[in-house]
Amino acid sequence: MQDKEKILVIDDEEPTLNMFELFLQAYGFEVVTATSGEQGLELFKSCHPAIVLTDIKMPGMDGLQVLKKIKEMRPGTEVIVITGHGDMDLAIRALNLDATDFINKPIGRENLEKALARARERIALSKAKQKEITLKIENGKAIINICGHVNALSASILNDTFQNSLLNNVQKLVYVFKKSTTINGAGIAALSEIFTQARKKGLEIFVVNLPENFQKVFQVLGLNKKVCMVDKIEHIDKNKH
Repeated sequence: MQDKEKILVIDDEEPTLNMFELFLQAYGFEVVTATSGEQGLELFKSCHPAIVLTDIKMPGMDGLQVLKKIKEMRPGTEVIVITGHGDMDLAIRALNLDATDFINKPIGRENLEKALARARERIALSKAKQKEITLKIENGKAIINICGHVNALSASILNDTFQNSLLNNVQKLVYVFKKSTTINGAGIAALSEIFTQARKKGLEIFVVNLPENFQKVFQVLGLNKKVCMVDKIEHIDKNKH
């Protein structure tokens, strides 16, 4: 019998923990719960979960502090943070600390499922050691396929794909995101710099299938003004940037 995936949930509200426990057990996880950041870190050290779900606002050690400690101990852990409704500043701070994803309160089942699916797929990608960023030149377009986690380590690869695209005299940059993709602050900064350079050179920039959470981040940071967002690559030629 295959062992269940372990997930650690940290929240100071018992009703919220109970809700998560019911949902996550139904999704096939072995659920470990903690009512404080301090307790959560102790359990993390002993049970080694692949995924951690933590509230940001808690008495004592808050979720950002928990996130930072977990990433220091095991950088590969997928950490999903829970933020207040519309609290994008905290969400972006969490992404800068290398959070995998974020979900807003009140927590909807669909958003939780999407975040878990992204975390699970990223774990599978890591195990399979798939290449996360690939470039294909096609009909005057540079198509950059992105999966996994876009972070500081991705910056040089993203820049290389941009420079290769320029050498091929493309007119359009097309960034195609898998649904499992997540982006931290360093990754967002790298993309922002490339978008700025591309615009100066007169290139059109398209972002395809960016997960909804990160569309919100792009909007807050104004990146949506530099690119054209589309759902499918087939829609590119129907849009004028």
